[in-house]
Amino acid sequence: MRIIPMRDLRDTVKIEELCVKEQGPVYVTKNGYGRLVVMDIDYYEKTQQQMKEAGAVLRGLQDVKDGKVVDGIEAMERLREKYHL
Repeated sequence: MRIIPMRDLRDTVKIEELCVKEQGPVYVTKNGYGRLVVMDIDYYEKTQQQMKEAGAVLRGLQDVKDGKVVDGIEAMERLREKYHL
């Protein structure tokens, strides 16, 4: 984890290189307190995709918990009946 002071944002090339090198968030502080987070776009997009996938898994687990699932064989039989296969 990298923490830098707000004044370092002036050197945009250095910040860009730091973000690429870190492959994670770079925390920016002002007067010793966290104010911003800067990150490489590839890292951001990868993180967003992981969050989307984790959400899908959680929704699936909730469906199982709520009993909103059917046996695979039963599902196939329903589809065959519905579409006269």
